[in-house]
Amino acid sequence: MKKVIVLMFLLFAVAETLVAQRGKDKQPAASERIINIDFNKTAGKLNTQFNACVGAGRANEGLRADWQQQLAYVRKECGFRYIRMHGLLTDDMAVYTEDNKGNPVYNYMYIDVLFDFLQSIGMKPFVELGFMPSALASGGKTIFWWRGNVTPPKDYEKWAALVKDLTRHFTERYGADEVKTWYFEVWNEPNLDGFWAGSQSDYFKLYTYSAKAIKSVNPSYRVGGPGTAGAAWEPEMIAYCNKNNVPIDFISTHAYGVKQGYLDEFGHSGTVLDKNPMSISGDVLQSRKEIAGSAMPQLELHYTEWSASYTPADPIHDSYHEAAFVLQKLKQVGNAANSMSYWVFTDIFEEPGPRFTPFHGGFGMLSTQGINKPVFYAYQFLNKLGNIELVNNDVASWGCKDAAGNMQVLAWDFTNTHPGDSVHNQQYYIRDLPSKSKGKLKINIANVPDGTYALEIYKVGYHVNDAYSTYLSMGRPAQLNRQEVEQIKKQNDGSPVAREIVTVKAGSFTRELEIRENDVFLLNIIRL
Repeated sequence: MKKVIVLMFLLFAVAETLVAQRGKDKQPAASERIINIDFNKTAGKLNTQFNACVGAGRANEGLRADWQQQLAYVRKECGFRYIRMHGLLTDDMAVYTEDNKGNPVYNYMYIDVLFDFLQSIGMKPFVELGFMPSALASGGKTIFWWRGNVTPPKDYEKWAALVKDLTRHFTERYGADEVKTWYFEVWNEPNLDGFWAGSQSDYFKLYTYSAKAIKSVNPSYRVGGPGTAGAAWEPEMIAYCNKNNVPIDFISTHAYGVKQGYLDEFGHSGTVLDKNPMSISGDVLQSRKEIAGSAMPQLELHYTEWSASYTPADPIHDSYHEAAFVLQKLKQVGNAANSMSYWVFTDIFEEPGPRFTPFHGGFGMLSTQGINKPVFYAYQFLNKLGNIELVNNDVASWGCKDAAGNMQVLAWDFTNTHPGDSVHNQQYYIRDLPSKSKGKLKINIANVPDGTYALEIYKVGYHVNDAYSTYLSMGRPAQLNRQEVEQIKKQNDGSPVAREIVTVKAGSFTRELEIRENDVFLLNIIRL
């Protein structure tokens, strides 16, 4: 009897194991994403619109030593070539006054200091003409803590004379050949009442006087606009210039990835990350379509501001989610824009006044104390790509190589985990947000020349080059002392997460990675 019971127990155990095994077999296997690239199949020269230009808050901030140090750093690491900022003509730059007879007095001392510095680090200005010097303004309406005057000029001829004299000064100081490589953009977001106290026709008048003044110095200088919010006024701008024979070389506009909270400097209204998978990029593609169908299809297109959110009090800017978001949008845009200028490179940014907390949702790639945010690494990784793009059907990666035979693969997952309209970004992205697994990422590169390679793998994601999460783990102190800043920098310094020597035989390179939500990977494969 005992033998029978033991035998029955064994049979039940075997049956239970088989049932359990069948249950496992029925479970879905971990998802696998495969990127197939061929070393010999090229798509042409890599389009580097992503680092053509970057934004900064206002010109006067560019006179600060810490601002200049940070810009030199992002120029070196991310390769930005142009920089655009507000407030070049605002009173704190001391550009324009009038004597007691009402005659203009021009002074470019502060502009010279700023632009000389840009020259010294190999950058060029994307010159935004604005805001109105108070001595030339028709009213007292201002915007921001630093009081940029947003009213039309009291005398358009005096405005044109200022623009012409400034352009002549640039030519004398830097040479016509250099200034020909610059861009002149007239005003900022004139379709928003906060930024322009006049009408659309008033803006077109301002643009006309400005463009003709610039071209009178040198017809080869490039001028454009309207620098609007939300991709507005583009067809109207082209039609106006075409009908009235007003010179224009490019269209500029802005786009952000949130749905509410306009011109909210402190984030009090709350923003919500748009669930539309083509937010921002859809606007850029539409802008290009509008230009192509216009009377001036040859115009360049510059998105002179863009980011996930349009308030400098949105914690998504500090989050690791921002790195993957930015890469996703840039990939979707493709060749539609001549530049996509990320707004902005640093949290040294005083539209709502000086900010005192270390992480406050500022626009910057770097904190006020120079801590690299995850989005900084997205741009640094882009800058490491070789100049030859490889054919790649994957929608969230680039494969590249260079003339020396080095290869790079930049791949990411963007998952919009935002819970929806009921929760503001200011409540959601301020939290600790662990990422979920997205399965395996397999990268195959065919026809790789045989040989020995050094493989470096870089990563951004949850708790990896994720300075904000480190800050959270420290208890979110209101201030960081020098040692705490250095600790955060050291834990998030962008070092490779893996290094090894790889021998390629029979022309095949393969690597498999575990990828989680909003991870970003850069594989740098260096031929030895």
